[in-house]
Amino acid sequence: MRVTTVMMIGAGALALMACRDDGGVSAGTPVAGGARAVAALHSASGADVGRATATEVAGGLRVTVDAKALPPGTHGAHIHTTGRCDPPGFETAGGHWNPLMKKHGSMNPQGPHEGDMPNLVIDSGGRGTVAAVIPGATMAGLLDTDGAALVIHANPDDLATDPSGNSGARIACGVFQPS
Repeated sequence: MRVTTVMMIGAGALALMACRDDGGVSAGTPVAGGARAVAALHSASGADVGRATATEVAGGLRVTVDAKALPPGTHGAHIHTTGRCDPPGFETAGGHWNPLMKKHGSMNPQGPHEGDMPNLVIDSGGRGTVAAVIPGATMAGLLDTDGAALVIHANPDDLATDPSGNSGARIACGVFQPS
């Protein structure tokens, strides 16, 4: 009985793997020779508060944010449409990166847009990391003629409210540069 159960579970797992439409490659698997871009993150005062890295992977872009020296708590983190980060408010970064014109947030049935990321949780020491794969996104789209920026907001993103998830003021920003 036990052997039969284990064999059935194994057969089911193999059947599910065969149904994948990505050729068996995980969306997080780096593409050989894939492009990469890095954004040095700065506060409004110019302090170094971390970096964001975008890497081409099978099926999209993997974006990782490594933050430091930020206020503890939960913060919205988004890719914005323009590669400019003029302090103090970083409004020059524009709105969220949204080439497919979707609504904001992973909890929105008409979303998310490509700039949406999970919330960044900063610990009591001021550090935090978040990573996400953005399906269908490309490095060419990220690094278009006006570039793109990674922005960290003062408040958590509610993951639903258009256009920015009620995530508040922009407290850090970095422009993506090819690396």
